[in-house]
Amino acid sequence: MEVFPKSATEAVSGLRYFARMLDKVRLHARGELHPDYHENLGHPQAADGAMCNFLRINYEDLRQRALEGGSDEEILEWCYQKGRRMNEGDIFVWNNFASKIGWRDWATPTLQRRKKELGITDRDDIQTMGDLFDYEEGRRK
Repeated sequence: MEVFPKSATEAVSGLRYFARMLDKVRLHARGELHPDYHENLGHPQAADGAMCNFLRINYEDLRQRALEGGSDEEILEWCYQKGRRMNEGDIFVWNNFASKIGWRDWATPTLQRRKKELGITDRDDIQTMGDLFDYEEGRRK
């Protein structure tokens, strides 16, 4: 049975994607993260890098902190202490950005390529990378 990271829609203290990023760190450390995910771990031009940039933290520092243990909420609080604390407006902006990655932006070519590779170019309901992740990982039929 394949193990997939949490959905990009899952939120920690209202913040989307953070749970997925931490889940990928933990799965990778245990050798359970599929190799397809390795290339984008912490990559500045992928969602991990965008999230770390928005939080004003270094991905490697976050990875080390996540591997020390603690809940997702505790690790997010650590991020707020080391980087910057987000207010409701920041979370609103991030969540709207994160929910639309792949829709008319820099990730659109990747989304289109993956849909073609998967033979699902006719799936108009898959418009974002989050939609694609949920499809590929079995959360969306």
